[in-house]
Amino acid sequence: MPSRVLTFQSPCQLLLKKFPHTRATSSDLPLKVFGCTAFVHVYPQNRSKFAPRANKCIFLGYSPTQKASLATNVPSPVTIQSPTPIQPIAPQLANENLQVYIRRRKRHELEHGSQPTCGQYIDSISSLPEENIGEDKAGEVSIPSIDDSTLPIALRKGVRRCTDHPIGNYVTYEGLSPSYRAFATSLDDTQVPNTIQEAFKISEWKKAVQDEIDALEKNGTWTITDLPVGKRPVGCKWIFTIKYKADGSVERFKARLVARGFTQSYGIDYQETFAPVAKLNTIRILLSLAVNQDWCLQQLDIKNVFLNGDLEEEVYMEIPPGFEESKAKNQVCKLQKSLYGLKQSPRAWFDRFTKAVLKLGYKQGQADHTLFVKKSHAGKMAILIVYVDDIILSGNDMEELQNLKKYLSEEFEVKDLGNLKYFFGMEVARSRKGIVVSQRKYILDLLKETGMLGCKPIDTPMDSQKKLGIEKESTPVDRGRYQRLVGHLIYLSHTRPDIGFAVSAVSQFMHSPTEEHMEAVYRILRYLKMTPGKGLFFRKTENRDTEVYSDANWAGNIIDRRSTSDTVLLSGEILLPGGAAISIAKNPVHHDRTKHVEIDRHFITEKVTNEMVKLNYVPTKHQTADILTKALPRPNFEDLTCKLDYMIYILQLEGEC
Repeated sequence: MPSRVLTFQSPCQLLLKKFPHTRATSSDLPLKVFGCTAFVHVYPQNRSKFAPRANKCIFLGYSPTQKASLATNVPSPVTIQSPTPIQPIAPQLANENLQVYIRRRKRHELEHGSQPTCGQYIDSISSLPEENIGEDKAGEVSIPSIDDSTLPIALRKGVRRCTDHPIGNYVTYEGLSPSYRAFATSLDDTQVPNTIQEAFKISEWKKAVQDEIDALEKNGTWTITDLPVGKRPVGCKWIFTIKYKADGSVERFKARLVARGFTQSYGIDYQETFAPVAKLNTIRILLSLAVNQDWCLQQLDIKNVFLNGDLEEEVYMEIPPGFEESKAKNQVCKLQKSLYGLKQSPRAWFDRFTKAVLKLGYKQGQADHTLFVKKSHAGKMAILIVYVDDIILSGNDMEELQNLKKYLSEEFEVKDLGNLKYFFGMEVARSRKGIVVSQRKYILDLLKETGMLGCKPIDTPMDSQKKLGIEKESTPVDRGRYQRLVGHLIYLSHTRPDIGFAVSAVSQFMHSPTEEHMEAVYRILRYLKMTPGKGLFFRKTENRDTEVYSDANWAGNIIDRRSTSDTVLLSGEILLPGGAAISIAKNPVHHDRTKHVEIDRHFITEKVTNEMVKLNYVPTKHQTADILTKALPRPNFEDLTCKLDYMIYILQLEGEC
């Protein structure tokens, strides 16, 4: 490898005055002889801190297909005595006589030529001189000339695969409508750069960066000035994303300049920071209403939303990466308006947006402040949900929705993205049967990031025979990596309730994860590979009743004996698994020692008495909520997954409205 000591040259460059290229057999490197001692480097991830960095092996030869050599590691140490160094093969001999014995030829050459028999091949090889590599000889190794025309042609049998479980076996586009297939394909094929240097190498991303700078300067976001004494500038970085059209094609390549707000100081650079974001429960309810009420679902995008907020504090920011050379050394950007990444930017933007929408006559939700609703005198409704710069519109008042779009376009720079397709990192597909929400691309990206695209899939997310705990003898793992993986899985659980309990279990060991806990995380990833296209299915139905499955694994935690409880809401009646809970709700005699639930008991008892709620006991084998409260064996897990009406493979959804 090149080093600074050698003026960024490798030892080969310094000694041979010529850097070796392609394979070892076509370079100026001295060729090693079969059977000599070789030391193979051990990568850091495959060894401990004090383990040797190389293994002693026996050299077998050079790979004919790549820059690599072949070696074998014997189970017991072997000493090879060679007081005299092995003489390398002369370069001219290597170039002339050392050839690859087995090579590929075109198929038409095989059809018109004669293939040597196996006996001829053995005779050719046996004609080579035998020599004991372990003897103390210093003579040169001679290799006779071999006629290539007499060598057999190796034909490949089957298809070469780097893994026994390729991801292509579990990801397919069958059953998708043409428009949604184009959308899903575009999500997979588009690559996003990670650094500004990578972006400058691609014309589309370079233009996106320049457009962002032009928009910031046109909006008067900052002024270039010298950094005052005693002030510390805030850093910044580039974030690259892709916006899609309603048909799945690329809308635009978006480059966003983000300030490093973590360097701000409270009371100096910012004051109030809180700003609400859309709750996923609100979005799920809206999707369900849209399916059953035949409401439209449309999406808007507001360009550079945080540039619309007014900045009251005095904040200085460094020159954006990639444009430092055009400015003086001590110059910085004095921010006049809010910018992505600043702690106060979300609040400044949301305050202005709220004032604009309320001015139009909309009412803000009490449970979710990002929800805005407007009812007309005719009983029609228009609904708006905002998540930073993404807006979902729904309702049956089409005239009001058009007026809302026009009004927002006058207040902000708005783009109409058409029907809802991709929101909050979730893929949305709609048909006559309902709406499917999945995170297929997110799962595939996670598998690629963790190097588990080729892993062996598994049927269940958690082993039903194993309970996670804290063992003192367990080997700890990287806590940061563990927390990042679990964070990804928590986000996935919003559309994958089948992994809800497993994710809840592994998230209890964020403070001190061990190899046992990491293996449980990897098992969830293996399960996700088996079903990457699974998601939430909002079915269109005429039944408006509510059916709730409730369950708890009584004292299931082996560490502190805490219980895990959860519910599943469907259509029908309320079903509880515990006979004691039903008795307490129906019979007032059973509450002498249950004062801690007295208030809730009175409320439920009142609803049961008024026959608004009907409680029925559900046997364990029919309890749908079991999948959310405990690890189950494969037959039970698959059975309960099928009973959840909202769980469906996205690939089974045919057609599109």
